[in-house]
Amino acid sequence: MIAILVAATVAMLLSLVGTPAVIRYFRRHGFGQPIREEGPESHQTKAGTPTMGGAAIVIAAVAGYLVAHLGSLEFTWRGAVVMGTFVGMAVVGFADDFIKLRAQRNLGLNKTAKFGGQAIIALLFAFLGPTYAGIPRNLSIVGEIEIGLPTAVFFVWIFILLAGASNAVNLTDGLDGLAAGSGTLVFGAYTLIAFWQFRNPTAYDFLTAGDALDMAVIAAAVMAACAGFLWHNAPPASIFMGDTGSLALGGLLAALAVATNTQLLLVLLGGLYVVETLSVIVQVFFFRVFGRRIFRMTPIHHHFELVGWQETTIIVRFWIISGIGIAAGLGLFYAESVSRVVLQRG
Repeated sequence: MIAILVAATVAMLLSLVGTPAVIRYFRRHGFGQPIREEGPESHQTKAGTPTMGGAAIVIAAVAGYLVAHLGSLEFTWRGAVVMGTFVGMAVVGFADDFIKLRAQRNLGLNKTAKFGGQAIIALLFAFLGPTYAGIPRNLSIVGEIEIGLPTAVFFVWIFILLAGASNAVNLTDGLDGLAAGSGTLVFGAYTLIAFWQFRNPTAYDFLTAGDALDMAVIAAAVMAACAGFLWHNAPPASIFMGDTGSLALGGLLAALAVATNTQLLLVLLGGLYVVETLSVIVQVFFFRVFGRRIFRMTPIHHHFELVGWQETTIIVRFWIISGIGIAAGLGLFYAESVSRVVLQRG
């Protein structure tokens, strides 16, 4: 428990204090966000706002994680693989952001390069996770209902999870504080899930107590780093997280879901990201098939901007949607876990 509090405290303080330094550095070097001309008109005033602020989240979270291990808490392979995925996805996002800034346009890595980077990280996770960290090579559904997967299929599944989750958070990161606020909530949920597994290790034979505690420490560190960053990212934002942050957060969500064997529970815990992604899919489908649009603009938060909702209204209401999904996900996890623990103790 102390390690979780230490990780969260260090990450929060570093994110709160360190983000202004990042803002000053990026402003001095002209790392300002280019804005799409076809986007909402109100966004044009945001042009030039420092971006790549996700670097502050990643650095603060990693520092919190490392400081928490200075005591008696031991490093685990599972923790190393999950944190490595987090940092690796941040590197892909950083490359994307950097190209945008150098070219002064809203297009960074092409799709091939971005998916290629995500595929490399997925391959490393799919190999190192089961080989060294004891991560089960399966598709977990609810509780002990799971489907074992061959190695090749497991890699494809991990790639779908990592790419899907990272791009979903990336789509959500379109309004000031939307991704950082919802990220704070969902990583808080994973802190609770991993801590419950730590307290009931005999009921979860796919990870040790040390593994579960390490997952809780990681989730708590990232939750706190997101909250600290939100202080500066709240509307009107002084800095954007960019792809550096959104791809890292989404990749970490997928990694935590696999490491805690709650893969499909992520659909509820990350319900807001699912809604944002589905809005884009529906829009593209209807336009290509019927030649018309369902929404004025996607992701769907832009639709509500164009129909007249204030940005802060959209953000708060979408945080509520995120909270509802998280409450449903935690309720389902708890209901299954109680029966599992009672059966194990009986």
